[in-house]
Amino acid sequence: MRVQLSDHFTYQRLIRFVLPPILMMICTSLYSIVDGFFVSNYVGKTPFAAVNLVMPVCMGFGAIGIMMGTGGSALVSKMLGEGKHKEAKECFSLLVYFAVGLSLVLSLVAVIFAEPISKALGAKGELLVNCVLYIRILSISLPSFVLQNMFQSFCVAAEKPSLSLRVSIVAGITNMILDYLFIVVFRWGLAGAAVATVTGELIGGIVPLAYFIRKNDSLLQLGKTKFRVRTLGRAFGNGSSEMVTQLSVSIVNILYNFQLMRFAGENGVAAYGIVMYVNFVFMAINFGYAIGSSPVVSFHYGAGNHKELKNLLQKSITLMAACGIGLTLLAEALNLPLVSVFASYDEELLAMTCRGFRSYALAFCVMGLNVWGSAFFTALGNGAVSAVISFLRTLVFQVVMVFLLPYFWGIDGIWLAIVAAEFLALCCTVGFLLRNRKRYHYA
Repeated sequence: MRVQLSDHFTYQRLIRFVLPPILMMICTSLYSIVDGFFVSNYVGKTPFAAVNLVMPVCMGFGAIGIMMGTGGSALVSKMLGEGKHKEAKECFSLLVYFAVGLSLVLSLVAVIFAEPISKALGAKGELLVNCVLYIRILSISLPSFVLQNMFQSFCVAAEKPSLSLRVSIVAGITNMILDYLFIVVFRWGLAGAAVATVTGELIGGIVPLAYFIRKNDSLLQLGKTKFRVRTLGRAFGNGSSEMVTQLSVSIVNILYNFQLMRFAGENGVAAYGIVMYVNFVFMAINFGYAIGSSPVVSFHYGAGNHKELKNLLQKSITLMAACGIGLTLLAEALNLPLVSVFASYDEELLAMTCRGFRSYALAFCVMGLNVWGSAFFTALGNGAVSAVISFLRTLVFQVVMVFLLPYFWGIDGIWLAIVAAEFLALCCTVGFLLRNRKRYHYA
């Protein structure tokens, strides 16, 4: 039975509705993970360090799609809840067209400034050559990557979460197969990993675009629209928290790499990259739930259904808290097997990464609550509060901790920085939820 945005959501129905976006995010996270596995094990430590060094920059460029997808889908879902179906389709079309144009410009910027960007990250010699190569090849698929990030949210708003899931699975499997062929069989090295990722991202962005261009049975379709600065501004403002999150994560990752290079050299950068690959899968669950549940919140907020808002808040907090505890226990139990996938060839790197991941994994306890809290306010149209939560959580608290804690605990302090930042962010999230409960009538 099809689950609709207008339904009353029990635990079972809510899980059914958010499961496709969660699986979709896990599949999407496999792009980087599979690249990391093959590059680390078949190409070498220096190319692997290059991927880890430039990946935050690539993700930062792609953050435009997440911002327009989350902010735009909240706006579109609210319109659907208000019964404004024509306006919702026009808004959807405008955002997609604008994203294509903007991402083409960013792609050109990435190609031209690949070397200065790599040098700014601290790359030299062979590491610099690898960084420039990887950035320039990945820039080919940047427009598709942006669209893929957008459609992850818009497919849910269109009541077609399974579409994005199927596309992500096909794109992910394609990426895995091509990684094996290009790296192991053809021995194309780092270039092979980049080409495999580009192919997967092209599938992930172009297939949903083709679906929404033609007539379909979803709530949304691409068509004629008008350029409205106000609509773009509302979508950008509402999705600014997710943009802040992605850009902040990119900046913080760069700072982590600087600190780890200082304390542990190239091994430290490689160790952090491994931790991030495992983190991608765990975080995919949190982001997938946020993407899947946000349009539901926006719909019922637009419809004025305060009772259902309260229901969604209570169930989401329960699910995110339980998930956080479960993920932490799972990470601690599977620490060695997960890390060994990437670092079994180097005992020193393996030991360093295992020790770091044990500390880092403690953050999973509350990370999901903070991610969902920020997404909840985005769904309510309050981009300011959402952005503050994201800004404090992903940038301010982490930057302070990644520079402060190493003075007391050395390299262990770097790994614990994320833990301290997430618990500080939880205090802020709870404070904002309590402060705004009467304004939005969810408690």
